[in-house]
Amino acid sequence: MTGNADLLGIRTLDDLTPLFEKESYVADQDTITSVFLALKLERPLLVEGNPGCGKTELAKVLSKAFQTDLIRLQCYEGLDVNSTIYEWDYLRQLLTIKMEEAKNTLNDLEPKIFGERFLLERPLLQAVRHKGPKPPVLLIDELDRADEEFDGFLLEFLGEFQLSIPELGTFQANPPPIVIITSNNTRELSDGLRRRCLYLNVTYPSIRKELQIIKLKVPLIEETLSAQLVEMVSLLRANHEITRKPGISETLDWAWSLVALGKTELDVETIQNTIKCVLKNGNDLELVKKNILPEMAKGRQVK
Repeated sequence: MTGNADLLGIRTLDDLTPLFEKESYVADQDTITSVFLALKLERPLLVEGNPGCGKTELAKVLSKAFQTDLIRLQCYEGLDVNSTIYEWDYLRQLLTIKMEEAKNTLNDLEPKIFGERFLLERPLLQAVRHKGPKPPVLLIDELDRADEEFDGFLLEFLGEFQLSIPELGTFQANPPPIVIITSNNTRELSDGLRRRCLYLNVTYPSIRKELQIIKLKVPLIEETLSAQLVEMVSLLRANHEITRKPGISETLDWAWSLVALGKTELDVETIQNTIKCVLKNGNDLELVKKNILPEMAKGRQVK
């Protein structure tokens, strides 16, 4: 079985590594293996983990690395089928009916108003009808935010990669899209959906990995400062009283902010003034200012 891998020139695991490196994405072996198998087996990849760990970024990087389109379905409570597959352009249909009525040519009107020019494609249909030379990357983002019933609807789509429109017929993807499904674990996804997917669990990066990420993404930062920053972020994540742990994107925001301010070390005053780059909750900020910073005030900088 070769699947999408051959279309994209991916024959071994080693073919993926330079693609991630080119896009400055620090991928561990688990991630590389999971993506490779998803391509080979033409299976969706379910990526679960804490917010801010690079789940969405993985889909973006794949679309850039393979030079193909990224089609994104952002999930939310109340998401329905029409919002994900297709809708009819009712206003244009109505105007067409009025024009045909004025010309007294209402016979055989249905084929005219239910043609493809009135079809509004939504993300799933866009992925199935994609006409590019390479399969698109379909990102179904934060599926856990959608209602449980939506999991059931996705089962058929993920199993066959086909969709039906009563007025136009059935459309099947050939080749199937590269599907990345992300979840922040706010609810349990159905067993049926999990069975149709390969699985990747992502966590906050190790200190060494996060230093690599900063070096790639924020090349202007001083090495000592980046080490202090990563150590501080690691302490924040380890604190059980902090409710919203900083993700990788917040670490990068903080790094760029420190560079913009011309900082070369992370002292207590600098933390006091810039900690809001990584903590976006008032209670968490108060906790750091009252309990953590006073302990650090005994020294001039983070050790």
